[in-house]
Amino acid sequence: MHERLQAILSEARGEVAAASTKEAVEALRVKYLGKKAEFTNLMKGLKDVAAADRPAVGKAINDTKTEIEAMIEAAAERGKKAADAYDVSFQAKRISFGSKHPLSQVIEEVCAIFKGLGFRVAEGNEIEDEWFNFDALNVPANHTSRDVTDTFYLDLPQRDGYKKLLRCHTSPQQIRIMANEKPPLAVISPGRVYRPDAVDASHLFMFHQIEGFAVQEDLNLSHLKGVLQKFAQEMFGKETQIRFRPSFFPFTEPSAEVDVSCIICKGKGCPVCKRTGWLEVLGCGMIHPNVLKASGIDSEKYKGFAFGMGVERIAMLRYRISDIRMLIENDVKFLEQFYEV
Repeated sequence: MHERLQAILSEARGEVAAASTKEAVEALRVKYLGKKAEFTNLMKGLKDVAAADRPAVGKAINDTKTEIEAMIEAAAERGKKAADAYDVSFQAKRISFGSKHPLSQVIEEVCAIFKGLGFRVAEGNEIEDEWFNFDALNVPANHTSRDVTDTFYLDLPQRDGYKKLLRCHTSPQQIRIMANEKPPLAVISPGRVYRPDAVDASHLFMFHQIEGFAVQEDLNLSHLKGVLQKFAQEMFGKETQIRFRPSFFPFTEPSAEVDVSCIICKGKGCPVCKRTGWLEVLGCGMIHPNVLKASGIDSEKYKGFAFGMGVERIAMLRYRISDIRMLIENDVKFLEQFYEV
C-alpha cells in the first residue's frame, strides 16, 4: 500500500507541475480528488486490511490525499495570480489598419453615383497620340494646349504622323468608345492625367479626372443638367443646388462651367467660396458636331453631352482640404482621418 501511495503522489506531482491552464488544473482535481479517484477505491479497500493496521493505512491514504489537494490548490492560486497580473481594463496598443486613399474613395463614390444613373465605367490609356488627345476633340493645331509647355510629349514612334504624349485629360477615351460602338452610349472614364504645371497648393503635374458622356437621339441641355443635379445632390447633400455659367471648350458647344452651392456655408457666403455662395466643380456641354463626325457618328441624327471633373477638386471640397499637395504626400497622420470603419 505504501508503495502504491508513493507512486500516486509522484505521478500527481509531475502532472500538477506541468499543468499550465485553469482547465488542466481542474482536470487533475477531478482525477485525484473526485468521486471516481483512486483514493475512493483505496478507502473502500480498508475493510480488507488487518484491523490492527487499518489506522496507520487510513492515515497514510488521507495524508497523501491532503498533500495532493494542497498541490492542486497551490497550482490553482498560481494561475489566478498570473491572470490577475494582466489589467484587462488598461487600454491596449492601437493597431493600425490600412484603408483606401481618399482619392480612391472619391473615385469609387463618383463612379457608383453615375452607374446608378445608367452609365458604365471604362478606363483608357495614359499614353495617347495627338489625334485622340487633340484633333478628334476639335482642338485646332494652333491651340495653346498643344504647346510643349502645356503637354508632356514622348520620344516614341509616331502613329501616322501624330506624336505620342501623356494624355492631358480623360476625353480621348470618349473618342475611342464612340469610334468603336454605336449609340446609345453612356460612359464615365476615370484615370490619371498629366500637365506640366508648377506644383502649388492648387496644382499638380499628375492628377485624376473623371470624364463622362452620353450619346443618343434627342439629348439636350436639360438632360445634362438633370444628370449633374442628381450627381451634386448625391455627392454633396440633398440640399445642394447647381448653376451653369457660359464658357468655352473646343469639344463642346454650347459649353458651361458648373458651380455647386457652397457646402460650407450652404450658399450664404464664406471665405471658402469667396463670399459668392458657389464653388466651381466641373466643366460640361453638348458634344460638338465635329467631335461626333470625327468618331464616325451621324451628328444630324445623334446628340450628346459631356462633362469632366477633377477628382482632387472634388476631394478637397468634400473633405475641406486646403492644399492639394496633402493628397500625394502620404503623411500617415493625414491619411488616418480617412480610415473606413
